[in-house]
Amino acid sequence: MSRNLIQIAVERYLKERHSLGFELRISGAQLMQFARYADARGHCGPLTLDLQLDWARDRGTAHITWARRLEIVRPFAKYYRQFEPSTAVPGPSTFGRAHRRLTPHIYTEREICDLLEEAGRLCPHQGLRPATYRTLFGLIAATGLRLSEALQLRSADVDLRIGALTVRRTKFKKSRLLPIHPSTVEALEQYRCVRDRAVSRDPRLPFFVSCAGSRLPSSTVHEVFTQLRTRLGWVARGGHPHPRIHDLRHTFAVRRVQLWHQSDVLPDHGTPLLSTYLGHAKVSDTYWYLTAVPELLAVIGTKFERFALGAEEVKDA
Repeated sequence: MSRNLIQIAVERYLKERHSLGFELRISGAQLMQFARYADARGHCGPLTLDLQLDWARDRGTAHITWARRLEIVRPFAKYYRQFEPSTAVPGPSTFGRAHRRLTPHIYTEREICDLLEEAGRLCPHQGLRPATYRTLFGLIAATGLRLSEALQLRSADVDLRIGALTVRRTKFKKSRLLPIHPSTVEALEQYRCVRDRAVSRDPRLPFFVSCAGSRLPSSTVHEVFTQLRTRLGWVARGGHPHPRIHDLRHTFAVRRVQLWHQSDVLPDHGTPLLSTYLGHAKVSDTYWYLTAVPELLAVIGTKFERFALGAEEVKDA
């Protein structure tokens, strides 16, 4: 008898789901972690509730983490029950909601500048590596790109002549053309000069590259960001334990709305455009990115005060 019964069952389950068009890249990897956990304990027969709960609580102390891990194993438990009818399927609210949106860390302009300066000090000095990370983090802050989108940019996708990026087949299988600010164009031009001296100018190669000329793994980028964040000594102002790369995207959206208010542009008119720029499938997803910050609240408060005073004047007249 095979000693990896659950792993074999998970592989069969994932194969069926893939044939139906589901990618399950992240959840599939986590489900395999569950399978290895179960097999390591010598489990066989129906999946028990204790086994699934123990795995969910095996790593991390946050209930939301447990809930998300349990959310991944539940569909497999339903599938596995056709072979082992006594398999237990955990309830959807065993550990509470699995998708609570935590408040992001909205960066100040000083924090972003400090991040870019610190990235520029990476070793080797004056080399490709510091230029790559300084430009990568700067581009995300200036455009609100997802990290995956920035890393997937090919050299040909960065058209500095017209000042635009082509973001291809992203999270929702859509492509989009993004105009970029002249200052961003200038920063990308400077990086391209450094890049082209170090690696091939092949337009099919990634725009952001390692010193070996290959695409940067996202795990490596996160490691570098963690090092920089530690050096800078940031204290998180959101619901996450630490400021994240993805919070640069949130910051971009919030600052754009702040500029609209300062310029008397109605956010209701601009939000659909921002939604398209960010590559959201629905405009409601964009509203989730908008977080109250003191500067934005101050602008809104001043405008409301003017409105209230105006209304009183009309009433007195």
